[in-house]
Amino acid sequence: MLAFSLCAGAVAYFSLPVEPGLALCAAGVAVGFLVWLACRSAWWLSWLSAPALMALGIAIGIGAGAVRSATVASPVILSQTGPVIVEGWVRDIEPGAKGARLRLDVQAIAGLDAAQTPRVIRLTHRTHLEVSSGRFVRCYAVLRPPPSPSMPGDYDFRRQAWFEQLGAVGYVQGRCRGGSLGAPRDRMSALSLEVAAFRRRLAEHVRKASGERAGGFAAALVSGDRSFMSQDDQEALRASGLSHLLAISGLHMSIVGGLVYLLVWRGLALVEPLALRVAVQKPAAIAALTASLAYLVISGASVSTQRAFIMSAVVFGAVLADRAALSLRSYAIAMMLVVVLQPESVMTPGFQMSFAATGALIAVYEAWSRHRASRERVMGPLRYAWVSLMLTSLVAGLATAPFALFHFNRVAALGFIANLLAMPIITFVSAPLAAFTLLATPFGQGDLGLRLFGFSLEGVLAVAHTFSSGDGAGWIGAKPMPELTLALISIALAAAMLARGIGRVLLAGAILVPAALVWEEAPQPILHWAPSGDLFVQSGETGWTRYPVTDGDGLSPLQFSGLPETPLCAGTVCTITTRAGPFILNRVGPDPVISVPDSDGTAIQWADVAADGGYTLLSDRAGTLHPVRPPPCGSRPWRACP
Repeated sequence: MLAFSLCAGAVAYFSLPVEPGLALCAAGVAVGFLVWLACRSAWWLSWLSAPALMALGIAIGIGAGAVRSATVASPVILSQTGPVIVEGWVRDIEPGAKGARLRLDVQAIAGLDAAQTPRVIRLTHRTHLEVSSGRFVRCYAVLRPPPSPSMPGDYDFRRQAWFEQLGAVGYVQGRCRGGSLGAPRDRMSALSLEVAAFRRRLAEHVRKASGERAGGFAAALVSGDRSFMSQDDQEALRASGLSHLLAISGLHMSIVGGLVYLLVWRGLALVEPLALRVAVQKPAAIAALTASLAYLVISGASVSTQRAFIMSAVVFGAVLADRAALSLRSYAIAMMLVVVLQPESVMTPGFQMSFAATGALIAVYEAWSRHRASRERVMGPLRYAWVSLMLTSLVAGLATAPFALFHFNRVAALGFIANLLAMPIITFVSAPLAAFTLLATPFGQGDLGLRLFGFSLEGVLAVAHTFSSGDGAGWIGAKPMPELTLALISIALAAAMLARGIGRVLLAGAILVPAALVWEEAPQPILHWAPSGDLFVQSGETGWTRYPVTDGDGLSPLQFSGLPETPLCAGTVCTITTRAGPFILNRVGPDPVISVPDSDGTAIQWADVAADGGYTLLSDRAGTLHPVRPPPCGSRPWRACP
């Protein structure tokens, strides 16, 4: 219960309209603790202990968010800058649609003093890249602030950038060239760059040794470096519901740690004198924890990987403490540690989907394992293993589907079947081959292991391409899910984990009914006018039409391209059809106006859109229009004013 309260507190922090002061957060935690202590001490208040503990958890979650936000504060570019000379060290190289994306630890930016210089920037490199991770480079680049959400409720890249200390994004003019400056003086930064350079060399070696077809995929799994993967393979993995394989997260960490644990445990158990005197599962847990830590380092230690390592550390720590490794208690401890250390991750789909799947699987398998012996005897070991695999895929898919719909408005149509076919390859073929490669490398046979590893991954890619392009493949779309619906679904999932017997089904069902009603009745966006001038109109249930701006510098009128060529769209007045009816765009003068004929005088002026940073119009089932403006700048640390 405390773990879910901490999550609720972190979500509450990020939902606040203004930044809470640290003193106020500390006072809230102190008061919450005293109230909970009083309820625990007085028998006549004992019935309030649980609500008081939940309130304390919410206060701690809010405080954790405020403290984390203050500790990661760093300079951010407030307006477009450049082209300017940028110098720094390449921390990471990521694939992008328009070219490689370089993350630089910044040394200097021309024209900015040290107090204004971001610590980290991300640059798109459109030409051939001749530098690698860990290298000092000099680039001629155009810099911009991290972009705001395209629409209210969309992914807020500015918030994530703030916690990653990413102060600017942009693109390189020409190409980045290597410089002669050595490693930074800060020892931790220098060590981080050495690890980045090692990861890049490892990724290049794995790619070459694993074969041309799956080399990039193998490099991504081993080192977390996706820059060698083709766009077709990445899109196939996404469309088939296998994109979770690309994020070094709980799946990969559990395979690495679990495989090492199993090998060491079974190996030590064969040594009879040792097995009779020592609890061999404890040395195995230490070895697995060490292997997980090594994998954390060589895979880049991304936020999702850090979260997965914390969960693995809790599991193997439970083994060392003679506790149940996979239980709701260890699950709650891992969740609390992640929320306290990385409260910003609560808002990410990775956190939500991984903890939803893990919690649902633990709850289901606690009930499933009670009758394991009888089921295995009736089904037989092979059939039992196959049914267990199907159950795992089904439960994980159902638990994560609401979060995928909320964040992406779609789920893979054939994701269940694709996972059912691909996961046995990863678990029972690819993972053992990776372990064989690690053991064979000192004897000069590592390349053979990598080639076999690549062959196994070719099978996974074949599954991905088959289920992303065949009959019935693609995406199942849905209209945008309101935040209240996701909150109710999360509460239903938590209730299903904590309740017992038929009560968990009844309680979860009772909460899901209003969640579905809220989703059905929620107003849906039909028009969005971006601060760039681009106009987005929803003409169908899930399809959006974009009318981009081709001219307009603040002095001359905005010029839209792609407007329909009809008699209703001629001259300076254009009628645009939306799901909620026709809108009229009047393009006379430098200040275009959008009006709605059958409304109470609703009119949207470009001057107001530019001043407010965007404008969105929602429509409910009755046809009533609801305007939505973005929150004002300066209200939160990541919403800096230009």
